[in-house]
Amino acid sequence: MPELIAKQAWAGQASVTKAGLALVPLEDRAIWSVALFPGGAEAAGAALAPLGLGFPPPNRWVSAGAARLVWTGRDQAFLMGAEPPAGLAGAAAVTDQSGGWAGVALSGPGLAQALARLVPVDLTPAAFPEGAAIRAPVNHMSAVILRTGAEAVEIWVFRSMARTLWHELAEVLDRLEARIAIKG
Repeated sequence: MPELIAKQAWAGQASVTKAGLALVPLEDRAIWSVALFPGGAEAAGAALAPLGLGFPPPNRWVSAGAARLVWTGRDQAFLMGAEPPAGLAGAAAVTDQSGGWAGVALSGPGLAQALARLVPVDLTPAAFPEGAAIRAPVNHMSAVILRTGAEAVEIWVFRSMARTLWHELAEVLDRLEARIAIKG
């Protein structure tokens, strides 16, 4: 009988820096899907208060310490980096998604232009400022993208697509690096 061995999504994957952009694998973390029940917004807000969080408005994310609440759709969010408070289950469907998602950080000047090759959404800082979150495809993969700094994003995809995401992003960095080399 086969023996299953748990391992990190990015086991053995080293960071890459090319064309002034850094691609870094993110550590696995606790991720909980929170889908509000009808009329559950107020109770969810009260349950999240001890974490220092409130339910984020559309296309935004909020954080307090290591805990983060990321908008992922109408009346839905991902609670990342913290266990859900006990009272939250009465206000929302709460499901553990920790093993199902993998993320990378991408940062550096020209970030939005690099991602424009793969993401059909304007990710320039003016249109997608720090604290913004969006569900959008990265090439053919469904993703959650968060603006974490002026020239920094996190991209989260289904764990089964982790290596494909890495390949797609690394290929963009390779092409940008080649373009720089040609221009001299």
